[in-house]
Amino acid sequence: MLGTVPFSQVEYGRSVNGIPLTYIPATTKTKLLVFAAIHGEEADTIFLLSRALRYLEKPLEHVAVVLCANPDGVLLGTRGNANGVDLNRNFPTSNWTPGDSFSRPVLEAERTMKLSMGSSNGPEPETLALIGLAEKLEPEAFLALHGPIGCVDAPEESEYVKALSKLFKLPWQPDIGYPTPGSFGTWCKEQGKHCITLELPRQAGEELVRDYALPFAEFLTSI
Repeated sequence: MLGTVPFSQVEYGRSVNGIPLTYIPATTKTKLLVFAAIHGEEADTIFLLSRALRYLEKPLEHVAVVLCANPDGVLLGTRGNANGVDLNRNFPTSNWTPGDSFSRPVLEAERTMKLSMGSSNGPEPETLALIGLAEKLEPEAFLALHGPIGCVDAPEESEYVKALSKLFKLPWQPDIGYPTPGSFGTWCKEQGKHCITLELPRQAGEELVRDYALPFAEFLTSI
């Protein structure tokens, strides 16, 4: 495994604090766009994805990768971006409304962590940039990495879903079980695009890498 990600990255936007938003392009037609850490507190998604990429000897042919969709949030250790907005409730969907979004500090706790859904003036720069990248690449599917609920959430059990369920030993769920207004998944559904949300199992980062980095790299290479 290499000590650094060996592939060049292309800027597709800037965060609220001016950090470049970058992606690793596919070498040919993009079939799958994978992104991690749209929630900044879910840095284990970057940890796993980065190590999976470092098993590869050459760039992926049909997979484009965003290692970090919310760099400001990761640096702050917050779920939202630098404006306190939950980016996964900030997409322009028919059910988006201004107001507050609540999440749990840990799975067992009540939803007491308050974030904003954003402003009626328009989505956040990170949200707009990801939409622009999606529209530019036009992949047949998207894979959003989250954690630590432990499931593969997708409206249909596609071949990608079946492969990820087997790889991570996680159940497929056609619905996450609670409303997600303004989410990337909802935006995809309204755009007629296939979105898979991989909720990683509740394991330490090193355990995730030990158990899944190499097979995840093999999955990405097989597309």
